[in-house]
Amino acid sequence: MTFSRADFPADFLFGVATSAYQIEGHGAGGAGRTHWDDFAAAPGNVAHGEDGRRACDHYHRWEEDLDLVRDAGFDSYRFSASWARVMPEGRGTVNAEGLDFYDRLVDGMLARGLKPALTLYHWELPSALQDLGGWRNRDIAGWFADYAEVLLGRIGDRVWSTAPVNEPWCVAWLSHFLGHHAPGLRDIRAAARAMHHVLLAHGAAVETARGLGVGNLGAVCNFEHAIPADGSEASAAATRRHDALINRWFVSALFNRQYPEEALDGLAPHLPRGWEKDLDRIAQPLDWFGINYYTRKLVAAAPGPWPGLSEVEGPLPRTRMGWEIHPEGLSDILLRIHEGYTRGLPLIVTENGMAAADRVQAGEVQDPDRIAYLEGHLAAVQRAIAQGVPVRGYHVWSLLDNFEWAFGYDQRFGLVHVDFQNLQRTPKASYHALARALAR
Repeated sequence: MTFSRADFPADFLFGVATSAYQIEGHGAGGAGRTHWDDFAAAPGNVAHGEDGRRACDHYHRWEEDLDLVRDAGFDSYRFSASWARVMPEGRGTVNAEGLDFYDRLVDGMLARGLKPALTLYHWELPSALQDLGGWRNRDIAGWFADYAEVLLGRIGDRVWSTAPVNEPWCVAWLSHFLGHHAPGLRDIRAAARAMHHVLLAHGAAVETARGLGVGNLGAVCNFEHAIPADGSEASAAATRRHDALINRWFVSALFNRQYPEEALDGLAPHLPRGWEKDLDRIAQPLDWFGINYYTRKLVAAAPGPWPGLSEVEGPLPRTRMGWEIHPEGLSDILLRIHEGYTRGLPLIVTENGMAAADRVQAGEVQDPDRIAYLEGHLAAVQRAIAQGVPVRGYHVWSLLDNFEWAFGYDQRFGLVHVDFQNLQRTPKASYHALARALAR
């Protein structure tokens, strides 16, 4: 790495991120069934028919994994809890073993000098709640608030920060309109309701957390740098629709109490009646805002139903996921969010990283592409800070190679290589490079 801590503000936090279902091993510890278990059980949904039953077995190996976070010199560890591990049916009975696990995990972070950055929900909904409509059902806001009360009642006194939902666009649009993630729906009415209810659940959880005296509350959304694929007005209009759906829908509601007109053009007929009355509850005051950024998209108009757009392959180098590498987009997103929405609120890059074809040589894992990717995006953060954007931290996705949702175990985002046969952890060259850069 060509940077060091000294190149960033003195209070800037460097962290690493994971999520519960992707690493814990959902078959252990009394966790209930989730809609990701159901989605993975259907042929063709997940590469090689894989699932998260064992994953990285973090449930049993968490101490080793937290040692890796500490030894790399990170300041914070962004992790998520599994709703179904805490409340196997999503409501009612609490799994004491699950709460005990998160209790130990948070204490383990504190013992290693790490700031615990909690996410309440990173995509695995209890199956029993999916049976009741899941994110299509308005009642989910109350169910989610009850879950937040149970979990934060146990660990809320010790977490450094809390965000209710990771990437609501993925929870709602990717999963209910595009069908790529659980529950795998392709239904505009379901998507519209999920797009609204996930925000209502966020607001209810923030209210609950404040009522418990939990502080440092934020939200985490994913963003893409979207530009027209050509100079036509049709592509420009399609890009505005794409931008409204992925970049503006959630942040506009959270900070400006409105939804973008380009998205309402297609979604308004399918939103729940009286949705406008929920915007004040959605726009709860926050202490920080998290930005997940990976790539840019070239967008063109496409025939067919609304939203009438398609993604066009661009000329830039790509990650193994096929995502273009465009660090400049991160600078642009940070400045845009600061100026148009958060207006001085601290910003944190809560996820940034790449899937790469790592090379194992003489027992070492070489990933030069990941090193270059991280350097480029950290330089983009520095450019944003130089323009007055209050960026307070940066988290690498991810600590470990893990269950990468519909891609199974094929896509490796980790700073640490995981052998999924014996679960041995091997820090990659990027891990060692970051450790040297972050050394105090």
